[in-house]
Amino acid sequence: MNRDAATALASTPARPPRAEHDARTIFEVSRPGRRGVSVPAPGVPCRGIDTLLPPWARRRTPPRLPEVGELQLVRHYTRLSRRNFSIDTHFYPLGSCTMKYNPRVNEQVAAEPGFAHLHPYQPPEQTQGALELMWRLERMLATITGLHAISLQPAAGAHGELTGLLCIRAYHRARGDEHRLRVLIPDSAHGTNPASVSTCGMHAVAVRTGADGRIELADLESKLDENTAALMVTNPNTLGLFETQLPEVCERVHAAGGLVYMDGANLNAILGLVRPGRLGIDVMHLNLHKTFSTPHGGGGPGSGPIAVTSALEPYLPVPRVVRREDGRFELSSDFPHSIGRVKAFLGHAAMFWRAYTYLRAHGAHDLVQIARHAVLNANYVLARLRPHYDLPYPGPCMHEVVFSARRQKRLGVSALDIAKLLLDAGFHPPTIYFPLIVPEALMIEPTETESRETIDAFCDAMIAIARLAETDPERAHEAPVTTPVGRIDEVAAARRPVLRWQPGE
Repeated sequence: MNRDAATALASTPARPPRAEHDARTIFEVSRPGRRGVSVPAPGVPCRGIDTLLPPWARRRTPPRLPEVGELQLVRHYTRLSRRNFSIDTHFYPLGSCTMKYNPRVNEQVAAEPGFAHLHPYQPPEQTQGALELMWRLERMLATITGLHAISLQPAAGAHGELTGLLCIRAYHRARGDEHRLRVLIPDSAHGTNPASVSTCGMHAVAVRTGADGRIELADLESKLDENTAALMVTNPNTLGLFETQLPEVCERVHAAGGLVYMDGANLNAILGLVRPGRLGIDVMHLNLHKTFSTPHGGGGPGSGPIAVTSALEPYLPVPRVVRREDGRFELSSDFPHSIGRVKAFLGHAAMFWRAYTYLRAHGAHDLVQIARHAVLNANYVLARLRPHYDLPYPGPCMHEVVFSARRQKRLGVSALDIAKLLLDAGFHPPTIYFPLIVPEALMIEPTETESRETIDAFCDAMIAIARLAETDPERAHEAPVTTPVGRIDEVAAARRPVLRWQPGE
């Protein structure tokens, strides 16, 4: 990562020639007869393929697998790994995604044999430690959210949305309000919000965002009626702003007979500082894989538990972890009003171990510091870049800041061009073109784990790009020129993708 980003961008050469081996696929490296491992002949008689598989299940031709030596294989995948942008190698300021450092102790705990070797079909008497950890994690998350009960089952954030909405619908059905099928959603919401509404058979209704970047109360009021099931709100919202009128918003929705769902994707900004349940929230999901470790799964699964009020607890998914009077733990499905199971077994258990470790390692005091530092870093980015990029909604922001590249677009440099130029400067780009209500959006989330030096280097690169847009906009259309793959035709890549290698390609 080059500290002098302006110099790095100014001196970036034309696309350098690439060595042949850098571009070859594993199939092109292959040579007939090469092997990476030798398997000795078995010392006992074995049945042939003819007796193991019926004729219809046997291949007529051998699989076209690459044939390489072990050293070739190791070098091939090592080269591929060096091409990746990752949180371990680069600053990763994806807005709304919280790509922060994942402490390695969490991975060590998740790999402990007592957890890693568990089988989901083991009876509860053999898994008391895991069940107790899950029970304690639920209590911790309930305290953090200010809500009554937790289900760990949902597999990720969007799955948590769906589960929460199913609980809301079950609640209305139990009260005889079958007609409540309208869910109000701010126009700045995550795209998964309306998708989740449609999936569970309800209808999404957009609510306008005001000039201050928050829910427009008058528009909300005009759309509340006897058919309202819920309002889905993200807080802080996707513009990186705190919904300061949220208690009043909740009061109005409740007065109309609806419930309030909170998208907890941005919990990192208010962790330990705000308990959503005290603002009037009825149900919310949390992203364990963003807020509490292993951001975006680290290549593995996510986890999107939901937290609910006591009124919604009867509808939570089953089975649930229950603590008996003798202190032992069991799995119970004795909840007649439950929406049922929403995930195989109990969810993505390895994420529970990581999140529990993260919470215990930090404690109440440090959880608050996480939020404060995340907000501080984002506002530092806002202050440094505000003179160079348009800020469509006034700050201060929370954990992320949303700029617009409208100024650069008028000069011929789009948000996409800026993202490509950042790759040449050694940074993963921020989220672009989201939220949709911001033209040429640049959504930057530095998180709490990055140092001031790293953030300064990123801001230097962004400022250098803004200057480049003013002096040499055509050069932006060539970027990136230092990456293994250069600028591609993204429309063609989407419409005519090449999904597998063919000889001669």
